[in-house]
Amino acid sequence: MADRTWPGAGMGRGLSPRALACATLFVSLLGLAATMPAQAAEPAVVLPPPALDSAQPAGSVSQTIVLAGGCFWGPQAVYEHVKGVTQALSGKATAHSEMVGTGTTGNAESVEDAESVQVTFDPRQISLGKILQIYFSVAHNPTEHNRQGPDVGSQYRSEIFYANDEQKRVAEAYIAQLNMAHVFAKAIATKVEALPGFNPAGKDDQDFAVLHPGDTYIVSNDLPKVENLKHLFPDLYLETPLTVLASNKPTK
Repeated sequence: MADRTWPGAGMGRGLSPRALACATLFVSLLGLAATMPAQAAEPAVVLPPPALDSAQPAGSVSQTIVLAGGCFWGPQAVYEHVKGVTQALSGKATAHSEMVGTGTTGNAESVEDAESVQVTFDPRQISLGKILQIYFSVAHNPTEHNRQGPDVGSQYRSEIFYANDEQKRVAEAYIAQLNMAHVFAKAIATKVEALPGFNPAGKDDQDFAVLHPGDTYIVSNDLPKVENLKHLFPDLYLETPLTVLASNKPTK
């Protein structure tokens, strides 16, 4: 295959295999979309804050949680604009097992590693509850099962991978709270489980929305999420995103 460049990305930069697959899927849907009525991007949902949240630590302790919600470019773009987040790293959370049961059918389905974002944050500036409120409100649609927007498959599932029992407790309580409040038209599909492992994505998939804001996929699917963050969480919005490259620079 001849070398291709990112739309609006400058000169001669080739597509990574992961990005090519994502872009190919999106382009294949454009022909179908052209025959359908125009549709606005899915709006964010205004949500109440968690009734149960983590206590603010006394010392300077960094915390990390891994969040899956579709193609990782979007959630990464959102959290790079959130005050108190010190790094949002794209990657894949490993599945607990290759095959899982599907209830009473006796059948099984393949479960792929989940495209995720490892969110590292300072709990003195932003709480875990607020991280999750952003996740459910603007970063993705938590009612979709094994898909987000144009991306379909178990790798695009909605899932919270917790690092400790406190994170599990807060996440499960918030999901129960939102379901009881019926803030979504459908039940939340988000799973909650301990993090089996996390593999960072390659450099071509880090900071993708920041580096390629004119990319068709980013314009249609991810920039609206950043705008929703700005409007719904103005006190937490960072105008200049903290990229992975910037967060990895040693402090002087």
